[in-house]
Amino acid sequence: MQQPLLSASIAAFACAIALGQAAKSLTFEVASVRPSAPVPPTGGVYFGPARGGPGTPDPGQITWSYATTKAMLLTAYDVKNYQINGPAWMDTERYDVIAKVPEGATAEQVREMWQSLLAERFGMTAHHESKEFQVEELVITKGGPKLKETSWDPAAPLPPGPPQRKNGELISPGVVSTIFPGPSVKAHSVAMAQPISQLAAMLSGQRNHPVLDKTGLTGKYDFTLDYAMNLSGFQLPPPPPGQPEPGPAGAPGETASDPGPDLAAAVQQQLGLGLVAGKAKLDVVVIDHMEKIPTEN
Repeated sequence: MQQPLLSASIAAFACAIALGQAAKSLTFEVASVRPSAPVPPTGGVYFGPARGGPGTPDPGQITWSYATTKAMLLTAYDVKNYQINGPAWMDTERYDVIAKVPEGATAEQVREMWQSLLAERFGMTAHHESKEFQVEELVITKGGPKLKETSWDPAAPLPPGPPQRKNGELISPGVVSTIFPGPSVKAHSVAMAQPISQLAAMLSGQRNHPVLDKTGLTGKYDFTLDYAMNLSGFQLPPPPPGQPEPGPAGAPGETASDPGPDLAAAVQQQLGLGLVAGKAKLDVVVIDHMEKIPTEN
């Protein structure tokens, strides 16, 4: 009667070894992590997202300049800003990362590699909690969506740096928002080749609470959005170093008596989508420990 138990124990031990090997393999082949140099007084540095990796023209290498650990965590766990609970310095300390991705790795596997990098190089420990949030759901309104399928060729190589513009229009994927101070503060956002999840993330930042994508739309879209900003309890951030101040005083055609639609109305009128209030329990990643200085390369 002891033989089956012994066999089961051996099998479980072998399985544990296999799982350990699989987990161990979910790391970047090589990774360089260094604190970023101070931002030059003249600016001109790229604060954008990581470049390269699965699904890009350079799947074998990820390059990320001036990345915060908060941004790395958002990538590692595929969550939004409000789903990370950790020290304030995670938003301000910046690092340069170059990581070699194993051939054939998927986006999901690369997320796990980011988790391994944060644990190994920053000593990160974390746990998950469930928290209820006041949310809004982004839905399709009765008239249907007014979004335009993107004109960007997915096979085209992505240019380096921030989204490229020509004559005020985007000519490469990304989102650019311009703020016009005046009698009422207006915003003009233009996007190219963006999924609805990116729109929901943008709306979350403006609405100061989670906006969940419930549209069921799976494509990538080009769109513009013009709206009057609600600045109650909101302070405009300064532009990144070396970047110009927000646009001219007053948006084109603006009058004090006609400030234009607020964000919710603009989303409905211009995109054919609606925002519906609700509650939802969302996963929160709680950082128990993390070092500011990464271990040596």
